Amino acid sequence: MSSYPVSDQEQRVGAEELRALLTQIWRRCGMADSDAALLADTLVAADLRGVHSHGVLRVPEYAAKLLGGGVDPAGRPRVVVDNGATIVVDGGNSMGQIGSNFAMREAIERARRHNIAAAAVRGSNHCGAMACFAMQALAEDMIGIVTTNALPTMAPWGGVERVLGINPLAVAVPAAEEPPIVLDAAFSGSSHGKIRVYHQKGVAIPSNWAFDQQGRPTTDPAVAIEGLLQPIGEYKGAGLALIMGILSSLLSGAAYGTELGDMQNGPKPGRDGHFFLALRIAAFEDPVRFKSRVDGIIRELRSSRRAEGVGRLYAPGELEAETERRYLREGIPLHEATLEAMAVVARRLGLSGSLRRAAE
Repeated sequence: MSSYPVSDQEQRVGAEELRALLTQIWRRCGMADSDAALLADTLVAADLRGVHSHGVLRVPEYAAKLLGGGVDPAGRPRVVVDNGATIVVDGGNSMGQIGSNFAMREAIERARRHNIAAAAVRGSNHCGAMACFAMQALAEDMIGIVTTNALPTMAPWGGVERVLGINPLAVAVPAAEEPPIVLDAAFSGSSHGKIRVYHQKGVAIPSNWAFDQQGRPTTDPAVAIEGLLQPIGEYKGAGLALIMGILSSLLSGAAYGTELGDMQNGPKPGRDGHFFLALRIAAFEDPVRFKSRVDGIIRELRSSRRAEGVGRLYAPGELEAETERRYLREGIPLHEATLEAMAVVARRLGLSGSLRRAAE
């Protein structure tokens, strides 16, 4: 579940206005209209769901990659190994969202024929929040399972050297009347991007999110950025991150761990890997019955006994769905630093970069 501290240095911006500006920015960076719109959509979708670590906070770094940072704004993903239900996709050094969208769409189309299909991706780049790709399977009465590699920011449990990425996993499961179950989580207490948001706001982070460089827990976001992310569940989280890294890298021949780069020098362009799986429910069970039972699971979870002081229990993805509905009505709250950084990029590209408050 996403949770960020509230700041008085925020401005609410309408999703459509934000999407329009981002699309213009990516066009000016050399992307085709459809690719620019897709990249804009994924960033706005992340912010709408409250996942600000993977939203427009990323605009400056993405623009730098496209404007001479080694990523090809016109890169085209293609299938390079085709075994029917399993494929390998080369992202063509495109933005990760472009290759990821291509690969998940291919997996879904092949799952229609083969009931289950997987796409391993190489030649890609950072692909943002994974939930949007897993959720593409929902409309097809399929389960979407996706993962990606990430720059090393964690140590093996008990170590102090960055050799593990947080390598997130996203799973989307359709329901009937209830919102779908959508889990999108890295195997660390928090992502680097989320810690950056806390740093922007000058707010301490929880003590189970990060270590300093000597492996000691810290609540200082500045120290955390220079230190290590803590794996969830100690050695279990570190082990799961390792497995996700193998799935998203070794099957396609993409870079793994330190082969990808480091936090000081950044990732090596076109070396990222991802993994996408689409599973057709009808191959196993009647989709109507399956989704009705998912509804029952969600309702049982929601109505179960709560600990003292807890107002409500949420199924995975439910809080994000509520956040999206609220932000569509009220506007997306973005920190002034994020808005100014985006405006700087826009002005550099000959755009005004100005955004009105959502209430205006």
